[in-house]
Amino acid sequence: MRNHLPRLRAERGWTQGQLAERLDVSRQTVISIEKGKYDPSLPLAFRIASTFDCRIEDVFDPEP
Repeated sequence: MRNHLPRLRAERGWTQGQLAERLDVSRQTVISIEKGKYDPSLPLAFRIASTFDCRIEDVFDPEP
C-alpha cells in the first residue's frame, strides 16, 4: 500500500519524531509506515488521517 505520509508531514514541517509524538507511536513505526514496510491498524490509520485533518484515502492509496 502506497502512502502520502512523507509529503503530508513535510508540508507541515514536522519531523518523524514529532509526528510519532502526535500519534502516540514510536518514531520507528512512522519510519516503517512511510517506507511501506508496515500497514497501520485501522484505528491508527484513522488517527493519522485525523492528525492531518483529511480522509484515510488522502493518506493511503491501496494501489501498488
